[in-house]
Amino acid sequence: MTKARTRWPRQRDAEAPLPSENGTPSRAAVRPTELETCLRACAAHSGKLVAGLDRRRTALAEALRNLLATHAAMERPPAAAAPAPLLRRTAKEATGAALVLGDRLMDPLLAVGNKALDCGYEDELKLALLVADTVLTQRTRSRAAWRLRARVLEATGAEADAVEAYERYLALTDDDGFGIAARTAGLRAGAERQGELLRMLERDCPEAAGFAGAPVTDTWAEGLALHARGDWNRARSRLIGALLAQDRSGAPVPEIQEALAHYLGLALEAGGAPGSGAAPRNGNGSGNAAHLTELIALYAGQRRSRMRGPLADPTFGGVEWITLGEFRNHIAGKSICLIANSQRVGTGSLGAEIDAYDLVVRFNSYRIDPAATGSRTDIHASIHKHGFNWDQRVHTRLVFGGLAGDWKHSLRTRLVPGAQRYLGDESLRWPLRDIGKVTTDVWPSIPTSGFNMLWLLDHLDVSPRLDLIGFDFYESGAYRLPAAMKMPITSVHEYTSEKAWVMERAQSVTDTRISLR
Repeated sequence: MTKARTRWPRQRDAEAPLPSENGTPSRAAVRPTELETCLRACAAHSGKLVAGLDRRRTALAEALRNLLATHAAMERPPAAAAPAPLLRRTAKEATGAALVLGDRLMDPLLAVGNKALDCGYEDELKLALLVADTVLTQRTRSRAAWRLRARVLEATGAEADAVEAYERYLALTDDDGFGIAARTAGLRAGAERQGELLRMLERDCPEAAGFAGAPVTDTWAEGLALHARGDWNRARSRLIGALLAQDRSGAPVPEIQEALAHYLGLALEAGGAPGSGAAPRNGNGSGNAAHLTELIALYAGQRRSRMRGPLADPTFGGVEWITLGEFRNHIAGKSICLIANSQRVGTGSLGAEIDAYDLVVRFNSYRIDPAATGSRTDIHASIHKHGFNWDQRVHTRLVFGGLAGDWKHSLRTRLVPGAQRYLGDESLRWPLRDIGKVTTDVWPSIPTSGFNMLWLLDHLDVSPRLDLIGFDFYESGAYRLPAAMKMPITSVHEYTSEKAWVMERAQSVTDTRISLR
């Protein structure tokens, strides 16, 4: 068995603070960055990425190629002129004018930032932060850029600065579909519990204060050496001193959490906890079982709070799971309409007809205008990756997701207590793949929420009337909640194939309605 590599707590490296709007140093403040500087950094980073097995870096490489190709097309000279380099210098040097971030370059640039963040490596996180700074230098009210910046700061462990950036995002939006308010509350609650835990350790071990000013790594190593020799009392004071030094120097949160977990493991061992393989040691100030339980409860609480915000009702308002068979029984014999998030619906006047169906199904970030869209939603089908409309009361909520672990995490962190009576269980998680056994060889693209839902209803075949209203596969444009309108129509879906599948089964087709039954 390979022994886990020991990681030593580090003192936070000194770095030049960025001034905030009130003059207080803060990494949440935007560092002014010219677009040309960012594009050159993207070009340099693109040159460093090579073919490999890391799908996240492969996706980043593709996003970088798209960004640079888009910029090159915008800068392309007339056909008769000599070809320009990918990032040719403009008249900026002579005129002092900086490149302007136009709409055409905005989405590709943000895509690079998000793909870089997904990678999670230090170089890519720096690139993502550079992208966010670049956008916010020219567009200070960009919601997407503030959210990207906050997520990068959180990933690097700068939670206080991340909270500040998240708040800037929240101030600019009315629809919190990404659950940022809960995320922010969770980070605050986690920080409070962590602080309480450290204060308890300091209070119970006063001699630790004498080691809080020493270098973290040296103090921690000395504590581990004393523990190895069986001198837990002296080891404890040094380990706690190192933890206090980390906290006071502003070390990244993941490093503090890792060190806390290590310390608590050693404390359990010193206390002879069941399963630790050790007998209690005499003179152990942390060996009291009740005391250790309280420390561990605080540690678990801060981890849980950071995972999701404070939850008033941990039972989710008495929600019940609904299985595939139970869902079939629920819809059997009822007329059903599926409402597209399209401009064809939003600019129409079918509201009364929509509300006349037995069951109304809506998707993801649907928008309600009673005269145009109808007012009722019985079934909300949503991808797990965002939480738009999860706070709206519905009878049944089906959440789709390809990866079981990510799906479960989203349910834990996004589900709103009392907003649904029934929630689809894992048998309804990914209908096309799991129920239909339709593999990527047969259907290569990722099915949309609408197609997963439609395929499921068609497969169950228990509804006497099954109509699609406004399904033009985004030919008329999107009609969503305002906060979701700037989300791009993703390229991972194959709308042409989905449309062909629908048309093969259509019994009648009009400008606004496709009937499958």
